[in-house]
Amino acid sequence: MAARRAPTLGLTVQYASRAAGLPSRNQLRRWAAAALAQPAQVTLRIVNRAEGRRLNRDFRGKDYATNVLTFTYPDQQPLTGDIVLCAPVVRQEAKLNGVEVEARFAHLVIHGMLHLQGHDHQRSREAGLMERLETEIVTRLGYADPYAAYA
Repeated sequence: MAARRAPTLGLTVQYASRAAGLPSRNQLRRWAAAALAQPAQVTLRIVNRAEGRRLNRDFRGKDYATNVLTFTYPDQQPLTGDIVLCAPVVRQEAKLNGVEVEARFAHLVIHGMLHLQGHDHQRSREAGLMERLETEIVTRLGYADPYAAYA
């Protein structure tokens, strides 16, 4: 039996934050590819708190910086979207939950990639499925269960 070929990922990385210790392009690619089930063209942007707050306010009506935002463009093929990670929020969450910053970034890239592919967590059944997928991918990459810190 032939090995399953991984879907093609076109990934553009933008660093719009000067925070120290940001993940490398190779790490970001590895995490995004691990969560990919279909060919995709993705821009992954790491931002500061001001840009994260502005984007969350302008697109979700919530006036605070959030950890990850996913923007999809459903009428484009292959699957196309943008994922925005707010570096200071990711760091703060890692510290508050006693997890490594790298592991938190990995989890949120995977979370964003699953959103890009149509997964959601608005209803409990969908949330459970998405959480299981995230946990499976994150642990396969060698990180601890991201939801164990919240238990």
